[in-house]
Amino acid sequence: MTDYYQRLGVSRKASADEIKKAYRKLARQYHPDVNPGDKAAEEKFKQVTEAFEVLSDEGKRKLYDEFGDDAAKLGWDEKKAAQYRAYRSGASSGGGRAGPGGFSFDFEGGPVDFESIFGEMFGAAPGARRGGRRAGPRVGGDLVASMQITLEDAVLGATRTISLQGKRLDVKIPAGVETGSRIRLAGQGEPGDRGGPSGDLFVDLEVLEHPLVRRDDRDLYLDLPVTLKEAMYGAQINVPVFGGSGTVTLKPGTQSGTKLRLKGKGVPGLRGEPPGDLYLVVQVKLPDGDAPALKHAVDAVEAHYQGHVRASLKL
Repeated sequence: MTDYYQRLGVSRKASADEIKKAYRKLARQYHPDVNPGDKAAEEKFKQVTEAFEVLSDEGKRKLYDEFGDDAAKLGWDEKKAAQYRAYRSGASSGGGRAGPGGFSFDFEGGPVDFESIFGEMFGAAPGARRGGRRAGPRVGGDLVASMQITLEDAVLGATRTISLQGKRLDVKIPAGVETGSRIRLAGQGEPGDRGGPSGDLFVDLEVLEHPLVRRDDRDLYLDLPVTLKEAMYGAQINVPVFGGSGTVTLKPGTQSGTKLRLKGKGVPGLRGEPPGDLYLVVQVKLPDGDAPALKHAVDAVEAHYQGHVRASLKL
């Protein structure tokens, strides 16, 4: 398996922001929508997404740095990691005490035969024997599925249903997810062998584009049409936001392209970061029609321009 840091092209000392920036760049480059029908690009997208899912999680990254690929076989479980850590330490130093199947250590609840458990987990074939004993339970394989959600779901969070292998499962989507985010449904993967636990189901999310709202990280952008009178004299304007509404103040003489901000009305931080903002981009809209009175009104307004409006437009 390729090193997760190598997949994202970052060093092992990379900060969380550097990891996220690298992933966003690669995800845009290899996303299936950008490379329709390109199986190599699709596989690359899956690989960088898998790497980001691990390295963006502080706990998983710590275990990966310590155990490498074996951390995934431990289910990213800190308790199992502690047991495996003790097993490796005892096996290399001669510590612990020998049990019927090899090394065993005393933890709360009694001795644990790690030679059998971890020997099976890390590569022994099904039905293999260690020390004359049949191998123990084996965890089931993980499954990966994909799901498309709306931008509103990504901003507010939602519960959506996915159908897989004849089962309907509820997927709780936390607020703040983005394309490439992965949700884990514990125990919903392939069934285990010999009484072992089932694997997990990982759901990769794709956030669909919204017809009106644009997203840039945690900030949102929405074009705001206003009348000529509102732009000239100013106004209080009610605007829609995901999950409610807000009000912005238009100053007299507001020009097209002016950005108005609704603080905290953007995308929530997925890991506790402050929410982004909603920016409303003013678009002065002229009235429709060509009635004589409208033409006269436009001519009257034209006479009040001071100088040529494109006089400063130079490259």
